[in-house]
Amino acid sequence: MTPFVGQRVAVMGLGKAGFDAARRLRDWGADVTAWDDCADARDRAAAEGLTLRDPAEGLDADALLLSPGIPHTHPVPHAAAQAARAAGVPILCDVEFLFRAVRASGSEARFVGVTGTNGKSTVTALIHHILTTAGRVSEVGGNLGPPALGLNMLWHEGIYTLEMSSYMLERLARMRFNTGVMLNLSPDHLDRHGSMAGYVAAKANIFARQVAGDTAVVGMDDEASAAMAQGRAGFVRRISATTRQPGGVWCDDGVLRDEEGAFCDLREARALPGAHNAQNAAAAAAACLALDVPRAAIAAGVLSYPGLPHRLERVAEFGGVAWINDSKATNADSAARALASYDRVAWIVGGIAKDGGIESLAPWLGRVAKAYLIGRDAPLLAATLARHGVPHAVVGDLASAIAAAHAEAAAPVVLLSPACASWDQFPGFDARGDAFRAQVLALAGGAR
Repeated sequence: MTPFVGQRVAVMGLGKAGFDAARRLRDWGADVTAWDDCADARDRAAAEGLTLRDPAEGLDADALLLSPGIPHTHPVPHAAAQAARAAGVPILCDVEFLFRAVRASGSEARFVGVTGTNGKSTVTALIHHILTTAGRVSEVGGNLGPPALGLNMLWHEGIYTLEMSSYMLERLARMRFNTGVMLNLSPDHLDRHGSMAGYVAAKANIFARQVAGDTAVVGMDDEASAAMAQGRAGFVRRISATTRQPGGVWCDDGVLRDEEGAFCDLREARALPGAHNAQNAAAAAAACLALDVPRAAIAAGVLSYPGLPHRLERVAEFGGVAWINDSKATNADSAARALASYDRVAWIVGGIAKDGGIESLAPWLGRVAKAYLIGRDAPLLAATLARHGVPHAVVGDLASAIAAAHAEAAAPVVLLSPACASWDQFPGFDARGDAFRAQVLALAGGAR
């Protein structure tokens, strides 16, 4: 299959997604040039036989595939993006090319897109799990990984379930999601989008180009998301963690429901604790209903879902204490969902704080028996905790926090939910979570 013969594509940014995209597009017949600001990445591309050309020095292409992490508007557009704008060349992401390739093949495989500020990885993985346990042909990836252009081609019966970040959504042109899922919205990535309005506009692209017969799954538990239920071309299925939604899916006293009755009791879904996961389960159920998955299969998939690493991951339990890895909580809103899931916690928090720090967590700080502060902005967070009368200690690093939490046993749950980015001490939230898991398991071995 060569759907891109005669098309010239410049690929800028050769991380895993960009590198996979450059090779796949070349295999699909495109005239591909590739570039990365890192010399090691360029050397790897050259060794793969890719043609190197810096798009910032003159863009001769029909499209620029720009890595999602590289800005094209705010805060400062990359030189390659400036060159594309000057040349009138569209700036796209890899999902756009997957969609075009699938449709060019004649396949009517369906596309499910999942976005929101928090929960999108869980919902993406949960939909895929429900589909596969129901015997459906499904590929999962996007922002969750693997990259879109690393996925297999599917025929008519296939379903692609893709986690979509705001960075990816703002770089779509023809892509249409048969089922689009908007979970929730709170301030995030405002430097990249210029304002909250810019961030909301990027997220709204999950529903762009939908037509009659498509489905928009919309979270109703915050005003910004709920507003997106208005004026949709396709069928709107509203979801909530707490409130009945006519024609939608919601949770009532721990039970997942729609107007036909109960799906399952979420208290039996060990990997989905807390009200935020009630919304996640409702979203996945609503999306799968749109994909004609039987209700019993949806319930079975929800209850058997194993969870994702770094998202309220139950690492170990020993000495009467459960150790929870929620390293993916890189902002206060996500940490709030974690704190709300447990009655009493010893809280490991800190790193590089987002705007506003943890002040917005005041309603949940009464659940914190003691906080152990790590990372660059520990003094800033300590000042907030002091104002609210929360016992705390600035311990500096993760190993010290784990040791102190173990020695003091202040609560039945030790929760790593940092509410901060990790880059001061770790290359990413996953590395931070991996370190937590390894150290806790070593501690568990010693305790036993």
